[in-house]
Amino acid sequence: MALLQNIRVKFGVVISVIIALALLSFIIDPGTLESALYSMSSKNDVGVIDGKSISYQDFQGEVDRYSTIQEMMTGSTLKSDEAQKQTRDAAWQGLVDRMLFIKNAKAAGINVGEDEMEELITGDMVSPLISRNYMFCDETGSFNPDAVKEFVSNISADESGRAAIYWNYIQNAINVQQYYNKYGALFTVSGIDNPLMLRRAVAENNVTSDIELVTVPFPYMADSTIVVTDKEIKDYYKAHKEDFRQKESRDIEYVVFEVVPSKEDVAAANDKMVEVYEEFCSTSSIKSFLARNSERPYSEYWYKKGELSEISSALDDYAFGPASNTPSGIINVDDSFFAIRVIATAKLPDEVFVKHILLQGDNAAEEAEQVLGELRGGKNFSDLVALHSVDQNSSAEGELGAIGWMSQKRMIPGFESVMDAQEGKPFILNTQYGTHVVLVTKKSELVEKKQVAILEKTAIAGNETFNSYYSKANRFATMAAGGYDNYRKAVDSLGVYSQNLNVLESTSSIGSVANAKEVTRWAFDNKPGKVSEIMTINGNYFFIATVKGEHKEGVATINEAASSIRDILANRKIGEKKTLEVKEKIEGLNEMTAIAEALNTAVSTRNGIAFSSLTAAGADPALVGAVAAASKGEICGPVKGAYAVYVFKVTGRETGSFFTEEDARNVTDQKNQYVAQTIVPVMMEDAGVKDRRDRFY
Repeated sequence: MALLQNIRVKFGVVISVIIALALLSFIIDPGTLESALYSMSSKNDVGVIDGKSISYQDFQGEVDRYSTIQEMMTGSTLKSDEAQKQTRDAAWQGLVDRMLFIKNAKAAGINVGEDEMEELITGDMVSPLISRNYMFCDETGSFNPDAVKEFVSNISADESGRAAIYWNYIQNAINVQQYYNKYGALFTVSGIDNPLMLRRAVAENNVTSDIELVTVPFPYMADSTIVVTDKEIKDYYKAHKEDFRQKESRDIEYVVFEVVPSKEDVAAANDKMVEVYEEFCSTSSIKSFLARNSERPYSEYWYKKGELSEISSALDDYAFGPASNTPSGIINVDDSFFAIRVIATAKLPDEVFVKHILLQGDNAAEEAEQVLGELRGGKNFSDLVALHSVDQNSSAEGELGAIGWMSQKRMIPGFESVMDAQEGKPFILNTQYGTHVVLVTKKSELVEKKQVAILEKTAIAGNETFNSYYSKANRFATMAAGGYDNYRKAVDSLGVYSQNLNVLESTSSIGSVANAKEVTRWAFDNKPGKVSEIMTINGNYFFIATVKGEHKEGVATINEAASSIRDILANRKIGEKKTLEVKEKIEGLNEMTAIAEALNTAVSTRNGIAFSSLTAAGADPALVGAVAAASKGEICGPVKGAYAVYVFKVTGRETGSFFTEEDARNVTDQKNQYVAQTIVPVMMEDAGVKDRRDRFY
């Protein structure tokens, strides 16, 4: 121990902890020690796959690789938040495939050999990932195996290494897809219905019943006579534990101080608006003027009546009103000020149906002129698509080369001119994707539309306003510091509104405030009872939060599940009570109208009820089952359902032939496809896969 003391003095606390852990390893179960060490390091992991931790650095390396591949495929480095999320999802799925799915597929006896891969890449069963890749197609758009060989032979000459990354990605994607095809076939091919099952499915779908129905819903208000005991809750929990699986979460309570512009700030915004208003009304350089002076840049969008109301109904009324030929006055909406000028008016369609022929390569411009001449000479558009277009996939409404209906809000970049193009007259268009021969074949009805310039000034909180709100938040944070009791005292003392919320690691919006992931991260890094310092979100929201409770991933505890179980059991008891009440009230009645009067409700009708999952969608299963077993003309009930009690009479029953064995087989196929989609999720659950990416992104 003297040696340990000397080391502690010389090297400090950290080395002492390390040595202490080493000493503890002799007396603590190794599994316990491993768990403790894992919990210390797991904060840097984005997840666990098949027992192996995935560090943030390793995962980000995968994301970077997929980003490189995406850039090569699209030619663009710009990414929206959604595109970045899709890249991260692809990187994660790639890890799951490599570390879990392929291993399990091989364990099931499945393999994809070298000869098979060769056939999938250049042989007689070429994968669509190769055959539909424009990089491996000739000038007619047909797959060219020689293009694949040429690409592979030139990989070594690419000093950037990007070609090798791309080729490895393609080969891996083909390999993985083949494993999926084979593994999925184990389920889809074996999932067949025998003749007896098919006949039963046909009968259940072809026998339909029409009924008269009286429905007595369960009461919405709590029934004070219904008592659920702790023993009943405990027994239900034991029998249904797996129904209460949950993700890790935190219960938080928080206050938020939103920085709102003061009257002085609003007046300052109005003054700035007045300063530039006259120039707005007279300038001929409206785009540059708005770029310098407005919070809303110039847009070439064509508005129809009603669309400007998304900004302000006053703007819409003015643009489409009698005085629209002159600039509006200054319009005040809340803390914003607007003025509007109509720049142009035209009759335009909302949508146009567009077809195209995509040409790429050094000779694309000359080839486009040739194709345009052939079209004007009467050649069939689809035939020319098949001969020339790189895009062989677009076939809206069954027309080869048809992109489909396009609008201003649903537009391929570079195609904006199709909105006012002449119908039936082909023309050439250049975009980032190549050279297009474009044809507009249909247009929606022409409506009046306007291009407008909007001058906008919004009041922004000044330093004095900002500081006053921060001072309020700081006063609260100072009083609340130290624990939950102090937090509640600060709430009561200052009279602020405190809100409760359960957050997952994926929660990024707190109340109506977006991009508030900082609050979520804080909650997951702290224990119940802790109170945060001020967290500034989006520059104008000051949050102070406290953790009220934590919920571990896995099966919820009985205390966590008690409230839900109590509701379930109470609903059951209410149903039983209501069923007895209905039975007593309708005793001796043999007419549906009399039964309805006794229950203070009305008779309704339901037609075409069948004992099948297809035709009974939305109906209470208890009612459907009872109807299927009931005799025609007999009053049946009361039947206790999930949320109501039913009394009914079958008034008609038909046996049709509209549902065939082929239909039954199609339903089976749909079920098999669903099963195939659950293969990997079930594997992940069985292997204890943990996806903690939300902690970092």
